[in-house]
Amino acid sequence: MGRRVKKPTAVVGFDVGKSFHRAFGVGAGGEAALSERVDNRPAAIDRVLAEAGAGALVVVDQRRNIGALVLSRARGAGMRVACLPGKAEKRAREMFPATGKTDELDAEVIARTALGMPWTLREAPEEDERRASLRMLSSQRAFCVKGRTESLNRLRAVLLEADPALEAALDPSRRWQLEALAALGSAHGCAAAGVERYRELAGARGGREDALWEAPSASAASRPEVRAEGALASMLAGRVLARDAEVSALDAAIGELLEGDATYEALLTVPGIGPRTAAALVTSVDVTMFRSHDELASYCGIAPADSQSGTSARSTKPKRGGSKPLKNLLIFSCSSPIGTKNEFGRYYEECRGRGMRHNKALKAVARKRLKVIYAIMRDRVPYRAA
Repeated sequence: MGRRVKKPTAVVGFDVGKSFHRAFGVGAGGEAALSERVDNRPAAIDRVLAEAGAGALVVVDQRRNIGALVLSRARGAGMRVACLPGKAEKRAREMFPATGKTDELDAEVIARTALGMPWTLREAPEEDERRASLRMLSSQRAFCVKGRTESLNRLRAVLLEADPALEAALDPSRRWQLEALAALGSAHGCAAAGVERYRELAGARGGREDALWEAPSASAASRPEVRAEGALASMLAGRVLARDAEVSALDAAIGELLEGDATYEALLTVPGIGPRTAAALVTSVDVTMFRSHDELASYCGIAPADSQSGTSARSTKPKRGGSKPLKNLLIFSCSSPIGTKNEFGRYYEECRGRGMRHNKALKAVARKRLKVIYAIMRDRVPYRAA
């Protein structure tokens, strides 16, 4: 138990952890008001919050998962809450004279930064049940998609070593091909099963299955069998299929929650915004947290950053940081308006005409379109072509 100093507390910073947190409180003048270890349990957290007083601002460095209970108990006590992102906390710590890194120091950095530089804080609004469900489902979907990609890449690596022709013939967008691999394994497994079994799995798929059959047949006759290849190919193909089923189930659940959502339906009217992008924006962006489209662009990582020092030439560079999933989704979804006559297609052509490369022009279009997205999410009105 740390030393307690009985002084009014203006800010309490929590360096949150799985089993316990470290709390550090400062008064309005920057004097230390409390410093102690706090178990990640409601009673322990409530005791520290009561000591700080209802007027204190509670700041955490992670508002999800391990920081969720602190925020919940603080809101229940009627206290103000905020978040100091981990990157901002790390940069602020570098300005402190201490050279080490401890939980106590991190908690002090959070509290003093919140007191002295309140503009570095992010709001931590309370979610209703529907929004929390959307966020959790979207997070799980991203996890499943990542797992599918990893399994598919591993499957291709196994097939490439066993039979390059089979790997080249595989089209993972065709579910039946993955089902055939899951049932038969690699080249020797397909050849051992025979063409009748293969045809049974392939069914009436047109002419593509012939190439998929010919590749393992030729390979099986030219090299000895390595049994692990077939086992791994079968396992990995099954894992990809399982991830596909999970993603489909999650998409259905997300679609059900978004049905009738005015913001979601309005976003679908924007050129290049499909269900996936619209769902990601609705679940990841609370537009009330941003005072302008510039702030939203910075959050999404697509705001250009000016660079100037003394009399040196001024330049504009792409901004680093921001939400990478949103950044990639917003930029690459701008590919669909290319070649169209709408305002975003025309703007892309203007950017290219000024000498911009394709990727830079896409980023410029994404930034321009985000102004529209911000207005639509703020006002919940459909897009109207300029």
